[in-house]
Amino acid sequence: MGLYDVMLTEKGFVQKEELTYPFEERGLQFGDGVYEVIRIYEGRYYLLKEHVERLYRSMAAIKIYPPFSEADLYDYLDQLLKKNGVVSDAKLYLQVTRGSAPRNHEFPLNTGANLYAYVKDFSRNTDLMRNGINTITLEDIRWEWCYIKSLNLLPNVIAKQEAKENDAQEAILHKNGLVTEGSSSNAYLVRNGKVYTHPATKRILGGCVRMKIEELCNRHQIPFIEEAFQVEDIAYADEVFMTSSTAEILPVLKVDTVTVGDGEPGRITRELQRLYEEDAGIRTEKSLFSKNES
Repeated sequence: MGLYDVMLTEKGFVQKEELTYPFEERGLQFGDGVYEVIRIYEGRYYLLKEHVERLYRSMAAIKIYPPFSEADLYDYLDQLLKKNGVVSDAKLYLQVTRGSAPRNHEFPLNTGANLYAYVKDFSRNTDLMRNGINTITLEDIRWEWCYIKSLNLLPNVIAKQEAKENDAQEAILHKNGLVTEGSSSNAYLVRNGKVYTHPATKRILGGCVRMKIEELCNRHQIPFIEEAFQVEDIAYADEVFMTSSTAEILPVLKVDTVTVGDGEPGRITRELQRLYEEDAGIRTEKSLFSKNES
């Protein structure tokens, strides 16, 4: 995946080779910061407003006060695409930390936040979207403030690695059997045409695609129920799927040794994929439902 040359920082736009920070950077040493990953389709941001608003909620939750407004950030991000000439499918990574200061647990005084953002080419993984994934279940050992999109991702990293080592693509996390979400996604169960998912409490990250799934369900008369389900309920599910900004909507075929439904992507999952593509403005030739997909 190609990394574009121009990056955004709190000091303005720089070439990627010019980006440096002091070694005493609080994001590096404490994980003292927040981030967002934003999908770009054919040079256009998707769900940008939702991501920016969540970024500001995350910053407020950990008391980072950025030197830029939401309006400024929208302008900077628009310029970033233009300066890089982005016209393809890509993703933006954006990070804000408390800044650079001598290492001390207390917040530093008179230290400005550090910002950086970059864009990379990122094609849709239509094979996984079409064919589905296998998952494992793991105890959710993360902290209690998962609604903050924090840089502290070690439990998520370990969970994702556990999935890989077990020939799976994602880990479904649970607290004493109650499913919260995935290591890098939100989790859903479909039963009798109804979509169930954990409520948007502090125990999960309220995904931007999750918000869109709720909107699409409500708009198209698909019951969307914010009610946590148990791991043991998966054996009786008609469908299970996961969502994230980079993965979009992934059908789950197997959870541990349990085959979900008939072992094929389900009707509701397929309909939501179709509605998602329509909402995102994905062209027919790139659609999961086109015979001419490129």
